[in-house]
Amino acid sequence: MGKITILEETTRNPISLMGQRAGVCWGADITDKEKNYKRGLDCLTSGHGRVMEYVNVEMVIDGYSARVIREWYTHLGGAPTRLQASTRYINYDKFEYVVPPKIAANPEAAAKYCAMMQNISDTCKYLEGECSIPREDAAMLLPLGMSTKIVDKRNLRNLVDMSGQRMCTRAYWEYRQLFNDIAKTLSELSDEWKYIVDNYFKPKCEKYGYCTEKKSCGRMPKKN
Repeated sequence: MGKITILEETTRNPISLMGQRAGVCWGADITDKEKNYKRGLDCLTSGHGRVMEYVNVEMVIDGYSARVIREWYTHLGGAPTRLQASTRYINYDKFEYVVPPKIAANPEAAAKYCAMMQNISDTCKYLEGECSIPREDAAMLLPLGMSTKIVDKRNLRNLVDMSGQRMCTRAYWEYRQLFNDIAKTLSELSDEWKYIVDNYFKPKCEKYGYCTEKKSCGRMPKKN
């Protein structure tokens, strides 16, 4: 559905970088790459999460709904920042949009849904072209289901924390897909990223060993 593009400013070897940064404060030899890597692993297994804040992740998130991006924005911490596609300058008279799986699986519902999106698109085009309405005003018709694009910057600690909530089965389906797409793309960046994704990106029930949700999916037992 969507596309994740990792930008070149993203840290390629996060474990080694964490070990190098920690080594500065430990008076260690930070010129030895192997020692940096081992020190970084030690920080992770020891739960020294602050060093994760030195790992930079910059990416373009494209093709997901404006609705899920609004939720993405709410997960703050560790100084994330972002820029989103403008509704003042981008031509949305033929905007792309997201169709939820349950709607797509129902032909009648899907036809109604897509017809409404087309009607919105046609109306935006009419307001701008025939009525000379400024694009920023016509864009008020745009739904949260339209797809959008953002440039996002955050750090590893924020992503690890986010994984606990957003990889949960009870998380909003599109957010869960978005996060899994990011995890997959990062894991393909380097062996160090694959290790981190495989071992530290996981729902909170796997971290705690029990479910903390009031309405559990049954994946893990509830805490007594």
